[in-house]
Amino acid sequence: MALATINPLAGTDQQVAGWFHAHLTHTFVSVLRAFTEFGSSEWIGVVLFFVVLFFVWKKWWPSLVTLIVAVPGGMLLNELLKQLVHRHRPFVDGPFVDWSGYSFASGHTIGATLLYGQLALFILPAMKARHWRRLTVASAALLIALVGFSRIALGAHFLSDVLAAIFFGIIWLAFCLFAAKPMHRRSFRSETISTALPGGAEVVLVPVEPTERFVQDR
Repeated sequence: MALATINPLAGTDQQVAGWFHAHLTHTFVSVLRAFTEFGSSEWIGVVLFFVVLFFVWKKWWPSLVTLIVAVPGGMLLNELLKQLVHRHRPFVDGPFVDWSGYSFASGHTIGATLLYGQLALFILPAMKARHWRRLTVASAALLIALVGFSRIALGAHFLSDVLAAIFFGIIWLAFCLFAAKPMHRRSFRSETISTALPGGAEVVLVPVEPTERFVQDR
């Protein structure tokens, strides 16, 4: 909100937007539009559809709730923010301009931040090797950066719109991560099974990770 109303990047915003607008070509625009699709609502909807189906099949209800609140919920909040701020886009006329609506914060960028960030948070706990964890984080960051860059270069958003979208997206993901912890703990406890054996012995099955269980004799 502060970046929209009192924008310390106003000069940089105008310079960056003006430079890209003056250097756009049909080939460059085609590449940028390919990048920007990774943050489009259509693409995000398709990815969410298949991830939701997978979570339902696995009956991972806490993860399903977290996904829905984090991604569509965060994108909806961003649309409300746009209506509150009413910042106009850098360019509304030109041969490569085909959008409408308000600029702050970038919807494509926050959508990419929420989607790829949340998927990374789901995947990271299953990654044991450090290089795979780094690759997961780097891949998510690269996709977000490409989407953000494409929105600036196309003239759809100012630099501050994209930076704010990434910042708000990270904050929202952190909030959802901590808010979902009690729900995951309850799910963890509900999967614990205690079975009595002849002679008074008892076997307790305790889930350690979503895909692993161990047996502890008591």
